[in-house]
Amino acid sequence: MEYTRLNKAIAETGYCSRREADKLIETGKVKVNGKVAEMGLKVTSSDEISVKGQVVTKTVRNIYLVFHKPVGITCTTDLRVKGNIVSYINYPERIFPIGRLDKPSEGLIFMTNDGDIVNKILRSRNNHEKEYIVRVNKKITNDFIRRMSNGIPILDTVTKKCKVWKVNNHTFKIILTQGLNRQIRRMCEYLGYEVTMLKRLRIMNIDLGTLKPGKYRSFTKKELRDLLNLCEDSRKTHDGF
Repeated sequence: MEYTRLNKAIAETGYCSRREADKLIETGKVKVNGKVAEMGLKVTSSDEISVKGQVVTKTVRNIYLVFHKPVGITCTTDLRVKGNIVSYINYPERIFPIGRLDKPSEGLIFMTNDGDIVNKILRSRNNHEKEYIVRVNKKITNDFIRRMSNGIPILDTVTKKCKVWKVNNHTFKIILTQGLNRQIRRMCEYLGYEVTMLKRLRIMNIDLGTLKPGKYRSFTKKELRDLLNLCEDSRKTHDGF
């Protein structure tokens, strides 16, 4: 029989990531065949794994979705939160978002049940591009574009240099390789601008395209293959998504 580490086996069911599985195991909330599991335990496909009393060893195909998150939806798996992304999509299998996109923003976010791909993406954040289109409340100047491109002091750091270009008097596009909390909004605020619309168009090799708000589609085989290749080519980092 093939043995797999318990945290990996839990992640592969789509219940949570490996890191979250480790926390559940450490706190005694995971049982294997009715016995409280210990860290480092290895299991087989014939073992019954339960988390908080719920059996999670259901075999489900890996799901990878491109979702156009509408404004007002919160990127959380907490079903108690009104307007949470999981309840909104109402997918027939357990899925969760990779990373975040704040409530007032819209656009591309990945949804999956594969805890392994979450780890690969979140651990290899370096140089992974995310493209946004942004509208602000004042006329965009050359100085605004220059300063946004060269780095803005927010959250006790200075943002990395990035690509920024003007679309029209009140709209610009920006490509980031960072994922600081509410980064674009904070950068604009620092320069005296207020964001009135923020939409994520692309993550790495995958574009939102013409997908309408509230709709989703599956990754193509090529998209998934290319995304995994990009993860393998990147070194580990601890930036947010």
